[in-house]
Amino acid sequence: MQIYFIGAGPGDPELITVKGQRILGEADIVIYAGSLVNPALLSLVKQGAQVYNSASMTLAEVITVMLEGVQNNKMVVRLHTGDPSIYGAIQEQMDELNKHNIEYKVIPGVSSFLATAAALKQEYTLPDVSQTVIVTRIEGRTPVPEKESLASLASHNATMCIFLSVHMIEEVVTELIKGGYTETTPIAIVQKASWPEEKIVRGTLGDIAQKIKENDIMRTAMIVVGQCLNTSYSLSRLYAPEFAHMYRDASK
Repeated sequence: MQIYFIGAGPGDPELITVKGQRILGEADIVIYAGSLVNPALLSLVKQGAQVYNSASMTLAEVITVMLEGVQNNKMVVRLHTGDPSIYGAIQEQMDELNKHNIEYKVIPGVSSFLATAAALKQEYTLPDVSQTVIVTRIEGRTPVPEKESLASLASHNATMCIFLSVHMIEEVVTELIKGGYTETTPIAIVQKASWPEEKIVRGTLGDIAQKIKENDIMRTAMIVVGQCLNTSYSLSRLYAPEFAHMYRDASK
């Protein structure tokens, strides 16, 4: 195997997977998303490897580097932030490789919405509160299907993790309230989850826009909204003494 798409994780270099770290260290060519991937991860790259910052490259240029690498029998790593399957634009890259009958593998990574839960010390799926997590974004330059508008998704009142939208926080709030959340619904913003400069801002839909403005948060931030951010919930049945399962009998 000569081409690997690797999830770099949310920022902390230690949150790349063991497999991802090993293969990154073996690569002859590394193409990394320089606007998002922590440059500290480049310290794992072996001496002499060719390193490309894709922030200034087009899709065609990225594919050309990959193809030339394969032709020269080089191991190529495409290093994406978080997990590459979520807003990573890897499908178009994989499709181009498929056209050339070139094999590749994808190594998953820790997504920023999961690092955000860790930063908040929060479980997203609380009994009697929410058993559903919606991962989405507000429409910007990338269109969003009408049925997936924030207002439509908000009607479920599930836990929502909203990517790539903090710069439009006022529009986000308007859509969420339009969909059924109230102004008192709790919301949290985590900027650069797991990075040393991580910042957390908590509030409600009624006051979060002002708080975000005061904290000058305009990018690289996850929005979490939902009642899971409150603390009132039922305990899990999994560890209830009267609950039996294949590993434990119920106690009376």
